[in-house]
Amino acid sequence: MHRQELLGLLTRHDTRFMDEASFVARARAFVEANTDVFDREHLPAHVTGSAWVVSPDFSQALIMHHVKQNQWFQPGGHADGDADILRVALRETAEETGIDPEHVQLLTNDVFDVDIHVIPGSEHGPWHEHIDIRFLVQIDNRLPVPGNDESHEVLWVDLREASAYNNNRSTWRMVEKTRRLRSALMHGEPVDSKNFWAARRAEGVM
Repeated sequence: MHRQELLGLLTRHDTRFMDEASFVARARAFVEANTDVFDREHLPAHVTGSAWVVSPDFSQALIMHHVKQNQWFQPGGHADGDADILRVALRETAEETGIDPEHVQLLTNDVFDVDIHVIPGSEHGPWHEHIDIRFLVQIDNRLPVPGNDESHEVLWVDLREASAYNNNRSTWRMVEKTRRLRSALMHGEPVDSKNFWAARRAEGVM
């Protein structure tokens, strides 16, 4: 994947959420205007990749208490020059959860969510923005989750409780999307069907 492929993903990503639509437009403009968007040294913004991890029945999400930011987030991180942002998201998920990559199942190659958020200045670096490209991943919630040294704790939480750990708008948005997907699943639509994902995009869920 390179910049043009990322631009293609952003172009195909449709959303019913106005704030996210604004982020998508800003992300596309940023990637079009800059060449080294995947390097963390690129300031005042750079592209990162993360994964919204759900249980097989879509009732729980996996979140981690990040050491540096001292907040609960989904797994993810810097691309460090890797232009394949999907690969970045999957790699970071496996590393930060401590789960073998073979158990990290990508549910769709399409973008699940796009968010732009501020990283405050600290001893780790100056103020900057993360243009976070998020993908939907499934992991069996019966597996042990050892985590790594980047997090204080990694937890499966009920969707209804996710906002108690992180009440920002982007977490709420991903929870809402997951609820819609779970509703479709409960009505008997298989999540591995191309028609399923096409229908969800048409409904603006993704």
